[in-house]
Amino acid sequence: MNKKPLIAVAVIALLTSGAYAWWRHQGGGEPTVAALYGNVDIRDVNLAFRVGGRVAEVKVDEGDRIQPGQALATLDPLPLRHQLQSAQAQLASVTARNALLHAGFRSEDIAQAQARAEAARAALRDAETQLARQQAMVPAGASPQRALDSARAARDQAAANVAAADAALRESRGGYRKQEIAESDAQLQQAKANVAGAQLALDDAVLVAPDAGIVLTRVVERGAMVAPGSTAFNVSLTRPVWVRAYAPEPQLGQYASGSAVTLATDSRPGKSYHGVVGFVSPQAEFTPKSVETSDLRTSLVYRLRIVVQDPDDQLLQGMPVTVRRVP
Repeated sequence: MNKKPLIAVAVIALLTSGAYAWWRHQGGGEPTVAALYGNVDIRDVNLAFRVGGRVAEVKVDEGDRIQPGQALATLDPLPLRHQLQSAQAQLASVTARNALLHAGFRSEDIAQAQARAEAARAALRDAETQLARQQAMVPAGASPQRALDSARAARDQAAANVAAADAALRESRGGYRKQEIAESDAQLQQAKANVAGAQLALDDAVLVAPDAGIVLTRVVERGAMVAPGSTAFNVSLTRPVWVRAYAPEPQLGQYASGSAVTLATDSRPGKSYHGVVGFVSPQAEFTPKSVETSDLRTSLVYRLRIVVQDPDDQLLQGMPVTVRRVP
């Protein structure tokens, strides 16, 4: 029996098995995960006073590191204190008036109103007596017509005084009208809001850092007048640090949201950073010039935002970064 064919088949099988094992060891059969390219994206913010005034002190300079809540600059607080004191005095006045309206008239005020009403009635009775006397004397020629006319006018004036005194007495007994009290309540709320606004303006005389960062630009100087909202400092925020990368459509599945990645920069080849894909844009765009190559000039890519989990001071704004997915 010729054994050469059997030996040849066995050799071929061994070679095939060895080649397959080497191919699997080299990652064969699994899709290759290509690296992505992007740039460090660090947010910066323009800080400004919410109120205007004269700069009293500047506490930081360009290049200084700042912490959340740290005072960066202050305005002269004296004008703002005066505004607060004026608002507080107005509030005290309105509060007293409001308390008076809610309490109603005092018993002494009611007694005085009643006394004035009684005096008005007494005056009316006297005026009616004088008018009756003149009406009896004029026909007999004992008094001129002019005296009668004066007596009648005095009686009418006394009657009007009685009506006014009675109205005042009813008002004092019934208290202030609901509309007057509601108006006073509204004025009280407005006065309280004015005090709160003045206090807030005084607090805003100190410009504080919202987050940790580095002062890139200082615009204000001591003694300068600044308007509300005008930039005083430009600050680069230390956290968060992101990487903006771009992936072609065939690689989107390899860099889905939540995927863990490693990041490398040209300035520190041996240093790896770790990150997580946090956002994948739903819209395609042309490859930006910052990562453009001769092969990608007309390619459509999708923007990814990667959150760097362990950033340090060596990751600078705009720095090129190579992104690789963690196997």
